[in-house]
Amino acid sequence: MTEQEKQAILEKVKTWFREVIIPNHIKNTLKLANPSEFDINPFLVPYIAAFLTGELTPQSVAKALLYPRVLGSSITTSFGQNMQTFISEVLNSYGSLVQGIDIEFTDALDGRKKYCQAKLGPNTINKDDVETIHNHFRQAKNLGKTNNLPVQQHDLVVGILYGEPGQESSHYKSLRDKHDYSLYIGQDFWYRLTGDPSFYSELKKAIADIAVEAKGADMLNELADILAQTEVIKRLVG
Repeated sequence: MTEQEKQAILEKVKTWFREVIIPNHIKNTLKLANPSEFDINPFLVPYIAAFLTGELTPQSVAKALLYPRVLGSSITTSFGQNMQTFISEVLNSYGSLVQGIDIEFTDALDGRKKYCQAKLGPNTINKDDVETIHNHFRQAKNLGKTNNLPVQQHDLVVGILYGEPGQESSHYKSLRDKHDYSLYIGQDFWYRLTGDPSFYSELKKAIADIAVEAKGADMLNELADILAQTEVIKRLVG
């Protein structure tokens, strides 16, 4: 892969975050100005608020409610839901015509063509997915035999976009240990895809650069002020 092609992927990632992830994240964040969006534990939330800021005030309670949602479940859900968009828009040049295979690429380390199921992270499949992925790979291998394509067992791989070896769930381990499919995790996946061992780090930096554009800190402060003025939050403080 040329430097120009690698930069093109980075720009596609930035565009995807700018046009898909950030707008959804902002939309979901703005909903949180209403206390009814939270399942409030009246014992635990004041404790967390005081633990977080060292004081119990409407502002600290608002932050204790906002931070876990905005910085945790909200963005994680949005990213996961848009995973297929990521594959189609960012990795579109590697798209596969083989049913059940997300992308095809020539492995930069061994030079073999790989048929890849792309997954988000090391804990993002469940037990049922194992059999589904196995069936997709089995169909791809049979298609290779029919069309006289030299598809070997280790040409069928699971590409995990982020994470480190050792973090993979038992379901991924089942694909590797029981079904003998290779797992390419995080830096290893992007290295094999692009041929650049530092690409994974560049990718993470590109995403962080885009986050600055969202001006999330200002938004969170404004939302905390609005939330802190509601009667529900004031009653939690007493």
